[in-house]
Amino acid sequence: MPELPEVETVRMGLAKWVTGRTIAAVEVHHPRAIRRHLPGDAHFIAMLTGRTVLDVSRRGKYLWLPLDSGDSIIAHLGMSGQLLMQPATAEDEKHLRVRFAFTDDGPQLRFVDQRTFGGLSISEGGAELPDEISHIARDPMDPLFDDAAFSARLRGRHTEIKRALLDQTLISGIGNIYADEALWRAKLHGTRPTDKLTKPAVERLLAHVRDVLSEAIVAGGTSFDELYVNVNGESGYFDRSLNAYGREGEPCKRCGAIMRRESFMNRSSFSCPHCQPKPR
Repeated sequence: MPELPEVETVRMGLAKWVTGRTIAAVEVHHPRAIRRHLPGDAHFIAMLTGRTVLDVSRRGKYLWLPLDSGDSIIAHLGMSGQLLMQPATAEDEKHLRVRFAFTDDGPQLRFVDQRTFGGLSISEGGAELPDEISHIARDPMDPLFDDAAFSARLRGRHTEIKRALLDQTLISGIGNIYADEALWRAKLHGTRPTDKLTKPAVERLLAHVRDVLSEAIVAGGTSFDELYVNVNGESGYFDRSLNAYGREGEPCKRCGAIMRRESFMNRSSFSCPHCQPKPR
C-alpha cells in the first residue's frame, strides 16, 4: 500500500502536469474504479467535462484535485493504483480504468489499477478539503501539524506505539514500511506502550518519522514491484536505504545483531532484537 512518500511523489508530478489544464473528455473503462462515486459514470463524466484543474493536494494517503467548479476529484491509489501522464498516441495500458483528455491535446492523465482496490470519486463543494477525507489527521510533513497536541493525544492512549503510528485519525501518511524504519531509528520496539512514553521520547520519534519520510520523498518512494511508479512510470529507490523493513535474517546496520520478523496485524514487523528490545 503506497504511503505518504509515494503519494507525495505522485502529487508533485501531477501538480506539474495537470494544474491549470481543462478537461476535454473523460472515459470510464471499469465501473469499480469510480465505485465511491455513487451517482455513476455518466454523472462522473458530466461533472468533470469542461472543468479546469486548479491544483493537486494531499491529505495523508489521499489526493484531491480542486476544480474551478468548487468540486474536487478524490483519488486513492489502493494497493496497485497508478496515475500516469501519457501521450495521446500511447497504447492503452492493460489495466486502464479511467482516462482524462485535456483541451490542449497534451499528455493524458490515466488511472491504471491492476487490483482495482484504488479509485476516483467527486467531492461536491470539496475543493478546499473534501468532507470525505476530513476525518484524516494531518501528516507530520504538514506545516500545520501540531507536535504538542500529537504528543498529548499519543501519550493519553493505552495502545502500542506502532498501532498508533498507523492510526490515520491520529497521524496520517505512515504505513507499515515507514513505521518500522522510524521505530528502528528511534530504538523503540513497536509494542512499546504509548502511555509509558516520555515527551522527549515522542519528540525523538517524531523527528525520526520526519527524517524517514523526507528522505523517502527525495528517493521517489519505495518500490518493491512494478505496481508503484510515479506519473512518468518510474520506480522509487528508497528500498535501497531501508534499515529495518524486509531485512529479516540480515545484520542490523547499527549493531550487527540479526534482524527479526514478527507477526503484526496480519502483516510483518521488522526490528533489531538488540537495539529495539521488547518492553517487559
